[in-house]
Amino acid sequence: MGMQLEAQNGLDMGFAALRSAYLSGTSTPESVMADIRERAADYKDHNIWIHLLTEAEQAVWLDALKDKDMETHPLWGIPFAIKDNIDLAGIPTTAGCDAFAYKPEVSAQVVQQLIDAGAIPVGKTNLDQFATGLNGTRSPYGACHNSFNYDYISGGSSSGSAVAVALGLASFSLGTDTAGSGRVPACFNNLVGVKPSIGLLSATGLVPACRSLDCITIFAYNTDDANTALAAAEGFDARDGYSRANPFDNQARHYGLRTGELTVGVIPAHQLQFFGDESYEKAYLETLALLKDQGFSFQEIDYAPFDEIAKLLYEGPWVSERYIAAQPLIDDNPEAIFPVVREIIAPGGKPPATALFQAQYRIRDLQQTCMQQMANVDCLLTPTAGRHFTIAEMLAEPIKRNSELGYYTNFMNLIDLASIAVPTVMTDNDMPFGITLVGPTFSDRMLMSIANRIQQVLPLKKGALEVMAAPSTTSPVGNNQFIDVMVCGAHLAGQPLNWQLTERGAHLKTTTTTASTYRMYALAGGPPLRPGLVLDKDKGDAIEVEVWSVPAQHFGSFVAGIPAPLGIGKVILADGSQVAGFICEPYGVEGAQDITRLKGWRAYLDSLK
Repeated sequence: MGMQLEAQNGLDMGFAALRSAYLSGTSTPESVMADIRERAADYKDHNIWIHLLTEAEQAVWLDALKDKDMETHPLWGIPFAIKDNIDLAGIPTTAGCDAFAYKPEVSAQVVQQLIDAGAIPVGKTNLDQFATGLNGTRSPYGACHNSFNYDYISGGSSSGSAVAVALGLASFSLGTDTAGSGRVPACFNNLVGVKPSIGLLSATGLVPACRSLDCITIFAYNTDDANTALAAAEGFDARDGYSRANPFDNQARHYGLRTGELTVGVIPAHQLQFFGDESYEKAYLETLALLKDQGFSFQEIDYAPFDEIAKLLYEGPWVSERYIAAQPLIDDNPEAIFPVVREIIAPGGKPPATALFQAQYRIRDLQQTCMQQMANVDCLLTPTAGRHFTIAEMLAEPIKRNSELGYYTNFMNLIDLASIAVPTVMTDNDMPFGITLVGPTFSDRMLMSIANRIQQVLPLKKGALEVMAAPSTTSPVGNNQFIDVMVCGAHLAGQPLNWQLTERGAHLKTTTTTASTYRMYALAGGPPLRPGLVLDKDKGDAIEVEVWSVPAQHFGSFVAGIPAPLGIGKVILADGSQVAGFICEPYGVEGAQDITRLKGWRAYLDSLK
């Protein structure tokens, strides 16, 4: 059974297509939800759902759409599935264990934010019990089967969430990721899997697995949809002790299409592990060859410190966090816990505090080495998983095989990294393969922009059917379609906001000065510090500036992000030519420090040292 990007009625389940269908009147949220419930019966043996919502249960959210404007609610009528360790008000949360179940009165913070943006819950999905596993077979509700081949694992622990989207029963879904649970199922089901920076999405209303490491994640068909869902879901939550505000605020939330040359860290051949899966090894090498032809260059890194960190997740004291989450059942009703999950969690009460500190010390030492290597590349690229097991293979050696599934994933949350799984090619036996991009904390949008580029150049194939990733709203234009923009402050090369240009594929055209008719002021506020450039024909001077060429299709989003009192107007350069550039409204420089005499922003910054 292949992945269905379209429902049986021919309706594309991507965000843009659904919104178009709603606007044209060819479909309604009510008809989409009814169709999902009908088609879900065809996949009952896949064990996707723990609780599929009824029409009556969905009515409150569908009715609420009448008071929501589609233009201001980016997820209006978009169906989404929820992993059943995340709360949905009035619906039991089981974490895959009936004895643990409770009925929350309010939804998890992330779920509520998505609903507020117009999204409609479809149901609660199956998972490896207590989110302990990467394979999707550790559930008393039955093993969740892969969307492409019924005999293969779906990946876990967010098994049902991934398969629901892959089979067109939701447009996106929420999973969680402590050790790879938001990435491995994405790989095995041909989806984008976003594992955000820890704390970017609130964990209020999430049943913890390892509370200090847990992330709520997003599965979607493409990076455009994933970014829209992420934007609606993220935000600081004071109730969650691990929540973190994005330190770059809106400036770090730009998502686009990463262009130009990229240097990507890869694992040397002798450290790669495919655990006997020749088709996955071949698909990985094919992926690298295809990306090399598209401007990706590769730099080998030493994977040994990453691997040593990964082993500490299950072989070290962090299993104690899983023990804490399930302790009441472990102590009073251990038989209620799935046998292999109990085998993993039960010893978690034994490690002494000294073991935790020793492991933390070792991780901090190893983290230094890892981050030094990552500082030299745009991102790290790994296979998402080394092998795709059948369900029979997994059940025969559940702990060993699960550990192998985590070879490329287990290290990330222990050293506070962001990552995104993205599909690339199909294997020789028509199964999905994908890679994971890894970056520092809060590099989420940068990674998504690179993943977007990969999706544009690597079409996915399913037999004779060509399945392209949805065309990006930031797809490339012709090489000559650029707009020159003059920058004079925080957007200069090497300055804090220069990434807003480079992430859009802009390149530096020239360094020059303005005509001798401008004054520069240091504006109040920050960080980052910003200048204000104003025209003054009588008392002006030549100010050092740079001219950057910005792809035309990204110019609008760049300008939209410029805060008042700044804006874009025509600026006269030293040679007399005019170019679009940063200017400041006169009211913005009232009371600001006049720094014209320094003739440039870099000279002003040097004067502050």
